[in-house]
Amino acid sequence: MAPMNRPAPVEVTYRNMKFLITHSPTSATFNKFIEELKEYGVTTIVRVCEATYNTALVEKEGIQVLDWPFDDGSSPSNQIVEDWLSLVNIKFHEEPGCCIDVHCVAGLGRTPVLVALALIEGGMKNEHAVQFIRQKWHGAFNTKQLLYLEKYCSKMRLCYKASSGHRNNCYIQ
Repeated sequence: MAPMNRPAPVEVTYRNMKFLITHSPTSATFNKFIEELKEYGVTTIVRVCEATYNTALVEKEGIQVLDWPFDDGSSPSNQIVEDWLSLVNIKFHEEPGCCIDVHCVAGLGRTPVLVALALIEGGMKNEHAVQFIRQKWHGAFNTKQLLYLEKYCSKMRLCYKASSGHRNNCYIQ
Protein backbone atom coordinates (compact mmCIF):
# COMPACT_ATOMS: atom_id res chain seq x y z
CA MET A 1 0.00 0.00 0.00
CA ALA A 2 1.35 3.45 -0.93
CA PRO A 3 1.98 5.91 1.90
CA MET A 4 -0.69 8.56 2.46
CA ASN A 5 0.08 12.02 1.20
CA ARG A 6 0.09 14.05 4.41
CA PRO A 7 0.12 17.85 4.47
CA ALA A 8 3.29 19.68 5.36
CA PRO A 9 3.46 21.28 8.82
CA VAL A 10 1.98 24.74 9.10
CA GLU A 11 3.52 27.48 11.21
CA VAL A 12 1.11 29.88 12.88
CA THR A 13 2.66 33.01 14.35
CA TYR A 14 0.98 35.85 16.19
CA ARG A 15 2.88 38.46 18.16
CA ASN A 16 5.69 36.47 19.76
CA MET A 17 3.80 33.17 19.75
CA LYS A 18 4.86 30.52 17.27
CA PHE A 19 3.01 27.23 16.83
CA LEU A 20 3.53 24.34 14.48
CA ILE A 21 0.40 22.43 13.45
CA THR A 22 1.17 18.88 12.40
CA HIS A 23 -0.46 15.48 12.15
CA SER A 24 0.60 12.52 14.25
CA PRO A 25 3.67 10.85 12.78
CA THR A 26 3.71 7.22 11.72
CA SER A 27 6.73 4.96 11.94
CA ALA A 28 7.33 5.69 8.24
CA THR A 29 7.24 9.49 8.77
CA PHE A 30 8.82 9.71 12.22
CA ASN A 31 12.35 10.70 11.12
CA LYS A 32 10.94 13.44 8.88
CA PHE A 33 8.77 14.60 11.80
CA ILE A 34 11.87 14.98 14.02
CA GLU A 35 13.68 16.91 11.26
CA GLU A 36 10.72 19.29 10.91
CA LEU A 37 10.53 19.88 14.65
CA LYS A 38 14.20 20.86 14.70
CA GLU A 39 13.83 23.03 11.59
CA TYR A 40 11.05 25.09 13.24
CA GLY A 41 12.78 25.35 16.62
CA VAL A 42 10.19 23.28 18.48
CA THR A 43 10.97 22.88 22.18
CA THR A 44 7.66 21.37 23.27
CA ILE A 45 5.10 19.04 21.72
CA VAL A 46 1.52 18.95 22.94
CA ARG A 47 -0.01 15.67 21.81
CA VAL A 48 -3.81 15.80 22.05
CA CYS A 49 -4.47 12.34 20.63
CA GLU A 50 -3.69 8.83 21.75
CA ALA A 51 0.01 7.96 21.87
CA THR A 52 1.32 6.72 18.52
CA TYR A 53 5.06 6.96 19.15
CA ASN A 54 7.59 6.60 21.92
CA THR A 55 8.19 10.00 23.53
CA ALA A 56 11.72 8.96 24.56
CA LEU A 57 12.80 9.25 20.92
CA VAL A 58 11.66 12.89 20.83
CA GLU A 59 12.89 13.75 24.31
CA LYS A 60 16.33 12.43 23.29
CA GLU A 61 16.37 15.39 20.88
CA GLY A 62 15.73 17.81 23.78
CA ILE A 63 12.03 18.27 23.00
CA GLN A 64 9.50 17.98 25.84
CA VAL A 65 6.30 16.01 25.11
CA LEU A 66 3.07 16.69 26.97
CA ASP A 67 0.11 14.33 26.58
CA TRP A 68 -3.23 16.10 26.92
CA PRO A 69 -5.58 13.88 24.91
CA PHE A 70 -9.23 14.66 24.38
CA ASP A 71 -11.84 13.07 22.15
CA ASP A 72 -11.58 13.48 18.40
CA GLY A 73 -14.05 16.04 17.07
CA SER A 74 -14.60 17.58 20.50
CA SER A 75 -13.35 20.58 22.45
CA PRO A 76 -10.85 20.47 25.31
CA SER A 77 -11.82 20.23 28.96
CA ASN A 78 -11.47 23.31 31.16
CA GLN A 79 -8.39 21.69 32.75
CA ILE A 80 -6.69 21.21 29.38
CA VAL A 81 -7.47 24.83 28.46
CA GLU A 82 -5.94 26.05 31.73
CA ASP A 83 -2.86 23.84 31.32
CA TRP A 84 -2.49 24.92 27.67
CA LEU A 85 -2.69 28.65 28.38
CA SER A 86 -0.31 28.31 31.30
CA LEU A 87 2.17 26.49 29.05
CA VAL A 88 1.88 29.13 26.32
CA ASN A 89 2.41 31.91 28.83
CA ILE A 90 5.46 30.28 30.39
CA LYS A 91 7.14 29.06 27.19
CA PHE A 92 6.96 32.34 25.29
CA HIS A 93 8.26 34.27 28.31
CA GLU A 94 11.08 31.92 29.19
CA GLU A 95 12.09 30.90 25.67
CA PRO A 96 11.49 33.80 23.27
CA GLY A 97 11.56 32.55 19.70
CA CYS A 98 10.65 28.99 20.61
CA CYS A 99 7.93 27.05 18.86
CA ILE A 100 5.26 24.76 20.31
CA ASP A 101 4.16 21.85 18.13
CA VAL A 102 0.57 20.73 18.60
CA HIS A 103 -0.75 17.60 16.97
CA CYS A 104 -3.65 15.21 16.93
CA VAL A 105 -4.12 12.42 14.40
CA ALA A 106 -4.77 14.57 11.31
CA GLY A 107 -4.21 18.03 12.80
CA LEU A 108 -7.59 19.29 11.62
CA GLY A 109 -9.70 19.59 14.75
CA ARG A 110 -8.26 19.32 18.22
CA THR A 111 -4.95 20.90 17.25
CA PRO A 112 -6.26 24.12 15.67
CA VAL A 113 -8.74 24.56 18.55
CA LEU A 114 -5.85 24.87 21.02
CA VAL A 115 -3.95 27.23 18.76
CA ALA A 116 -7.08 29.36 18.28
CA LEU A 117 -7.55 29.58 22.06
CA ALA A 118 -4.01 30.95 22.45
CA LEU A 119 -4.61 33.52 19.70
CA ILE A 120 -7.90 34.59 21.29
CA GLU A 121 -6.37 34.90 24.76
CA GLY A 122 -3.54 36.89 23.16
CA GLY A 123 -6.02 39.49 21.92
CA MET A 124 -7.30 38.23 18.57
CA LYS A 125 -11.07 38.18 18.03
CA ASN A 126 -12.60 34.69 17.97
CA GLU A 127 -13.70 34.81 14.33
CA HIS A 128 -10.36 36.25 13.22
CA ALA A 129 -8.48 33.44 14.97
CA VAL A 130 -10.56 30.86 13.07
CA GLN A 131 -10.03 32.65 9.73
CA PHE A 132 -6.33 33.16 10.42
CA ILE A 133 -5.80 29.44 11.03
CA ARG A 134 -8.04 28.33 8.14
CA GLN A 135 -6.03 30.48 5.71
CA LYS A 136 -3.00 28.39 6.57
CA TRP A 137 -4.59 25.01 7.39
CA HIS A 138 -7.54 24.28 5.11
CA GLY A 139 -10.26 22.09 6.58
CA ALA A 140 -9.50 23.09 10.17
CA PHE A 141 -12.34 22.81 12.71
CA ASN A 142 -15.62 20.94 12.61
CA THR A 143 -19.03 22.47 13.31
CA LYS A 144 -19.00 21.55 17.01
CA GLN A 145 -15.54 23.09 17.46
CA LEU A 146 -16.54 26.24 15.59
CA LEU A 147 -19.52 26.67 17.91
CA TYR A 148 -17.25 26.16 20.92
CA LEU A 149 -14.84 28.85 19.66
CA GLU A 150 -17.68 31.20 18.76
CA LYS A 151 -19.04 30.99 22.33
CA TYR A 152 -15.60 31.02 24.00
CA CYS A 153 -15.21 34.03 26.29
CA SER A 154 -11.65 35.25 26.50
CA LYS A 155 -10.38 36.21 29.90
CA MET A 156 -7.34 37.82 28.26
CA ARG A 157 -5.15 35.42 30.23
CA LEU A 158 -2.19 36.26 28.04
CA CYS A 159 -2.67 39.99 28.68
CA TYR A 160 -2.15 42.21 31.72
CA LYS A 161 -3.63 45.43 33.06
CA ALA A 162 -1.82 48.60 32.11
CA SER A 163 -1.26 51.30 34.70
CA SER A 164 -4.50 52.88 33.45
CA GLY A 165 -6.35 49.74 34.56
CA HIS A 166 -7.25 48.61 31.05
CA ARG A 167 -6.40 45.11 29.84
CA ASN A 168 -4.95 46.16 26.55
CA ASN A 169 -1.35 45.10 26.91
CA CYS A 170 -0.39 41.51 26.29
CA TYR A 171 2.41 39.45 27.74
CA ILE A 172 2.59 37.97 24.32
CA GLN A 173 4.04 40.76 22.21
